[in-house]
Amino acid sequence: MTTQTPLTRVGAERLRAELDRLKKTERPAVIEAIAEARAHGDLKENAEYHAAREQQGFIEGRIQELEAALGNSRVIDVSTLNAGSKVVFGATVTLLEDVEDADEVTWQIVGELEADVSAGRLSISAPLARALIGKEEGDQVDFQAPNGKRSYEIVEVRYEG
Repeated sequence: MTTQTPLTRVGAERLRAELDRLKKTERPAVIEAIAEARAHGDLKENAEYHAAREQQGFIEGRIQELEAALGNSRVIDVSTLNAGSKVVFGATVTLLEDVEDADEVTWQIVGELEADVSAGRLSISAPLARALIGKEEGDQVDFQAPNGKRSYEIVEVRYEG
């Protein structure tokens, strides 16, 4: 039996939008670019043709990856979770970083497919996320980061759609 990959509702919508864009915009554009490059003649030394074919391979691969991921996912509507101040999948957690520094950082714990560190979405399999799961507001969390041991205090836990 295949295990389902958790996705937030928002993450699933984001992936569906990417899939739609790839199928309706990018795939037709690259097919057109291939046809145009083919019209230029000799394909062996046609850089535009080879670049377009490579792009087509990437797009088709990403389409397959997204279709498989969405077909094998379990979408969770985070706004309906009633976990209170406990950290579970989908929680948006505000942390006080290294108590003496007093820098706040906010992460949403999401599925691996929708993780994006630059957007504040942390994969459930990341060491920090694993350390946070099950903890509550006010708890101190210590975990081993690649650059050494880190300590955080959980300031706020919320669940938003």
